[in-house]
Amino acid sequence: MVADQIAPAAVQDDEGVMRRAPMQKRSRERVEHILACASRLIAERGSDTMRMSEVAELSGISIGSLYQYFPDKAAIIRTLAERYNAVSRTCIADGLAHVKTVEDLRQAFSVLIDEYYEIFLAEPVIRDIWSAMQADKTLREVELAESRQNAALLAAAMKRALPDEDLEKLQVSALLVMYFGECAMRLAISTGETEGRALVEAYKRMAYQSFESTVA
Repeated sequence: MVADQIAPAAVQDDEGVMRRAPMQKRSRERVEHILACASRLIAERGSDTMRMSEVAELSGISIGSLYQYFPDKAAIIRTLAERYNAVSRTCIADGLAHVKTVEDLRQAFSVLIDEYYEIFLAEPVIRDIWSAMQADKTLREVELAESRQNAALLAAAMKRALPDEDLEKLQVSALLVMYFGECAMRLAISTGETEGRALVEAYKRMAYQSFESTVA
């Protein structure tokens, strides 16, 4: 993901939203560097203690220059979250694209959850970014909107596998499955890997039961 791919959200001057859309190569590189430094601080200490002044210092820029791009810490966290969310959404869409039967759905969903867990293992900072999203009302709404988008992808796949089922009911089930999946992933990476993988497998079994109960 590159910064100008989220430029439509960047032109606003609201709190929690990136202030200045990077158009030139130098500006895009600066934004990438800022976000990398912010990720490093979040990974080391969590988002709660991260300060804009620390981001500016680690990035080697003035606090004024930082504010030209990000009006507050929430804007940095939102930008990072949107990037991870975009990657996840693409993986979900691709993974479910060929689902036609319930068995297809189970297999595709299992692969997606395993891939999702590997992403979290590789970049545990995602957990801290999610925690920061949950602590801010505006960012919680952004996260919920993302869950709804992912649920819509799953509901569409479920409808193809279960054409006689009511779409609205499938959408409700899909939202629960996707939201609980996000929670399960954050819990799994908070434990040791052995326990984490066991939690992931348990979650998959619960999701399969949800698919089966929908059929009933």
